[in-house]
Amino acid sequence: MSDLRKIFDWLVDGAPGALSSPEVIDRLCSDIVAAGVPLDRFAAFVRTLHPAFMGRGFYWTPDAPCKVDEAPHAMLESKEFLASPVNRVFETGKPLRRRLCDPDCPRDFPLLEKFRNDGLTDYLVGPMVFLSGHVHAVTFATRSPAGFSDDHVAALLELLRPLSRLAEILALRRTAVNLLSTYVGRHAGENVLSGKIKRGDTESIRAVIWFSDLRGFTQLANTIEPSALVSVLNDLFDCQVPAIERHGGEVLKFMGDGLLAIFPIVDSTRTPGELCDAALDAAVEAFESLSKLNRTRASCGAAPIRFGLALHVGNVDYGNIGGATRLDFTCIGPAVNLASRLEGLTSRLNRTIVVSREFAQMATRPSVPIGSFELKGVPEPQEVFVPEESSPISLG
Repeated sequence: MSDLRKIFDWLVDGAPGALSSPEVIDRLCSDIVAAGVPLDRFAAFVRTLHPAFMGRGFYWTPDAPCKVDEAPHAMLESKEFLASPVNRVFETGKPLRRRLCDPDCPRDFPLLEKFRNDGLTDYLVGPMVFLSGHVHAVTFATRSPAGFSDDHVAALLELLRPLSRLAEILALRRTAVNLLSTYVGRHAGENVLSGKIKRGDTESIRAVIWFSDLRGFTQLANTIEPSALVSVLNDLFDCQVPAIERHGGEVLKFMGDGLLAIFPIVDSTRTPGELCDAALDAAVEAFESLSKLNRTRASCGAAPIRFGLALHVGNVDYGNIGGATRLDFTCIGPAVNLASRLEGLTSRLNRTIVVSREFAQMATRPSVPIGSFELKGVPEPQEVFVPEESSPISLG
């Protein structure tokens, strides 16, 4: 068992040489097999904080590298999970072993029959208990005719002590990334994690700017319950956020019923013109999603919802702004103000989308001018364009 002790020490040292959770598992399982333990299947289940997923599963077999999947929150209520050995360990925090090769082995979990049919002869589930007290789980299984020996089981459970500490560190970092990406955006989250956390830490970025706003928000807020209003806003943003992200943009902020996003030009593999086109593609996709949403609302007797959108190109200051102990990662500057004022024209002009002269000149797709307009807080009248293929508010 000296080789297993080396694995223990490697985990204690932080798994040097492994740069990610899958790499840790690949190395760990390969070393366990090399140490003489007949491991044929490994899985780890780590719960996390994420608005869409309850956790991640890691799966290893000798003939393939570690695979990772994410489980939705609904899985916790599924019959399959509730009747699983992993859930039992989540609840008790104690190891569970089933020697499937033993004729007298209890068949108290439906999943065991599947494992037996797959040729597994021994199945061990061990808890990984984090310092927070939360219990996660690791499973080991073998096809060896004799199953695991008692020494194998003891050694595998012993490895869970340093593996738990390492898994907790990796999970905490991933949770930080998840939460920062969710609440401040991916790029801003990366900046925070890299140490750009002081007030005044900013950078100037040239970007395509997306500014959108719900039509008739004040009237809507005065006529429906707050919970229903939240649902409307979530539906509205569900039409936009996936489209923005699919086309390479990043949502920076939700401002009540408004949304601010950018398509950064700096360090992009696409030309500024291509990024403008990407923003237009995202807009088309968002308005198509809105049309589908409104058909669903109409079938339920609900009024349609609409939003206006302005697209602009300019330099923005992006970084930490706020009080000494309460900061916000956001985007400011004359270009952001101009985009906001342009969006205000969409209702007045009965348009779903307007773009600035700078955007129209940079995009490869044609736009047509619809006039020059004075905008509050903007020194000179601004020439305003609409994409050639766009139509009036009926799109929304």
